[in-house]
Amino acid sequence: MIMASRFYMPAEWEEHQRMLMAWPVSGFSSGEGLREAREAYADTARAIAEFEPVVMLANSDHSGQAREMCGGGVSVLEIEHDDAWIRDNGPTFVLDGGGSLVGVSWNFNAWGLKYPDYALDDTVPEKLCQVWGVPVVKPGIVLEGGSVHTNGRGTVIATEECLLNGNRNPRLGRKEIESVLMEYLGAERVVWLPFGLCDDETDGHVDNVCCFIAENTVLIPWTDDRTSGNYARFERNRRELEARGLSAETVVHPAPTRFDGRELALSYVNFVFANGAVIMPAFGGGHESTDALARDRMRELFPEREIVQLPALPIVKAGGGIHCITQQVPGETPARPRPSDPERYTRDSSKERCF
Repeated sequence: MIMASRFYMPAEWEEHQRMLMAWPVSGFSSGEGLREAREAYADTARAIAEFEPVVMLANSDHSGQAREMCGGGVSVLEIEHDDAWIRDNGPTFVLDGGGSLVGVSWNFNAWGLKYPDYALDDTVPEKLCQVWGVPVVKPGIVLEGGSVHTNGRGTVIATEECLLNGNRNPRLGRKEIESVLMEYLGAERVVWLPFGLCDDETDGHVDNVCCFIAENTVLIPWTDDRTSGNYARFERNRRELEARGLSAETVVHPAPTRFDGRELALSYVNFVFANGAVIMPAFGGGHESTDALARDRMRELFPEREIVQLPALPIVKAGGGIHCITQQVPGETPARPRPSDPERYTRDSSKERCF
């Protein structure tokens, strides 16, 4: 039975009020890695600011540097934090039944207690919403924004590897988590994928392996290299998506790259929509051919959007991607999407892209 929800989360391709980011702090990385990460964050902020307003959260002792590096086109707001993955520790913005903005404040435990310092991160949603005068709701479960994707029309995708991991909500099963997603994101169904990327320290966030690009169409990474640790994962995910009535488009997956003893979680699916644009990663360092193939594929998939490709390897080395360091704030609207149509999950919607 479908639960009626007083909230819904719009699709990411819909109009945004602004984009939210958070400036890397000293504990985020160190030395040259921190400098390169900050440069990549500033590049991303300036690129998005060409299409919509950008607000950069910064600790008080870093706000001057953030303003200088990001430039006058990016607003800086002083809110203390421990890390810089605003998709995960920041609020997830939804709309209520009247179309007004609401901030969802999930519990944050540093991706299953992987890092000791996260007390400030867990306070960011409520502090930010208080500054903006936005109401806050607290579902009371551990969840990161990068672990869910929605089409804004009743379907949420997540991975079993992450949301059912015992290091988040050990007392909650699949049905209990689905109930929360239905109540706070307006989901009518949850599509569970078995896997995220191998060696992804987030325990398999969905935003590295799948995103909606239309109501019934998703984009997934793909490789023909059967020796890749991700080959079987991508195939299993694709079969599950198609079994649930979703059409899967593919984009090339970059060759494995190791850093600091682990395989980096490189993914061209980890991009972010801006108003009229797609801001996507380039990895360089031997990945130039797949960077070009991915850019051409995005141009094919999003002909009405400007495709902006930015160097993202410093961000990935720190643990995430362009989607991970951003959080869209949806525009308020007087009406929520049309009611659920049971037939829409079975018809071919590959040409129904919503731009």
